[in-house]
Amino acid sequence: MRRDVFQAIADPVRRAIIELLASESLTVNQVAEQFEISRPAISKHLKILNECGIISFNQVGRERLCLIQPQKLIPAFLWIKQYNKLWEDRIDAFENYINQLQTKQHKNE
Repeated sequence: MRRDVFQAIADPVRRAIIELLASESLTVNQVAEQFEISRPAISKHLKILNECGIISFNQVGRERLCLIQPQKLIPAFLWIKQYNKLWEDRIDAFENYINQLQTKQHKNE
């Protein structure tokens, strides 16, 4: 099955795993300890993140270390960024509308 970054970040558990690994590399067991779901379920999430290229595994002795590959998140970042200006414009327009209402209210008092 072919997976992409959007499939990876669609799940809240995978987003939480990404957030964890963004600050430090952890073993599979250390990742699993952070969640109240089964170790096999965490392993499945890690497998999907690995298939998407967002994490890689590095064998250290008997442990597998999970390493973040942040460059693989760039397509999602760029896709979201294109909507940044749209939302800023809408928020600015809403702020202007509220200011106009407040101005009218103060004039009527």
